[in-house]
Amino acid sequence: MQVVDQKNIEKRLLFYLSRMYGQNVRKGQEYKDANKCIAILFTDFNIEKLKPIKKYKTKWNFREEDYSDVVLTDAMEIHIIELSKIQKYSENKELDIWVNFINGAGDFDMSKANEQVKKAKEVLEEISENEHEQYLAHLREKYILDQNNLLSSGYERGLEQGTRNERIEIAKKLKEKKVDIEIIIETTGLTKEEIERL
Repeated sequence: MQVVDQKNIEKRLLFYLSRMYGQNVRKGQEYKDANKCIAILFTDFNIEKLKPIKKYKTKWNFREEDYSDVVLTDAMEIHIIELSKIQKYSENKELDIWVNFINGAGDFDMSKANEQVKKAKEVLEEISENEHEQYLAHLREKYILDQNNLLSSGYERGLEQGTRNERIEIAKKLKEKKVDIEIIIETTGLTKEEIERL
């Protein structure tokens, strides 16, 4: 489950899947002994490269570029479920029930649930009552908030730095054209010392 978009999900997913596949063959075994590995990723955001795809669940494996119906191997497989797309691309299948349950476990309409989902709801309620599990959930929520804050503050710092760099470039051009330093200060907001150092 990935809640925060850190703009690297594709590489992270391949890293974990290939690592899992590599650890699959033990010393003394042969390659043919490797089991199939399946990675299932739930995202709480839209993956930029998947925006044109009009469904919430995609399945990926190794295919030939020009002959996309030819699969080289199904030994490694990736399933991506974008929770943000479920309402728009729901297909009224059993998977929709599970995804809706995962997406909104607290508010899920149990009248639409099958026996397996009802059992999952019971287990979830048991976990919720356990103090240790609540503590872990709290840590997870704190981590998500911290990550969102980091991304937000990094974006704002980037904007500030970009604006400052732009002001410096303007000041350089004005200085090259022999514009009065007071006008440069007024135009860019830079100090006299900063302009003199340019």
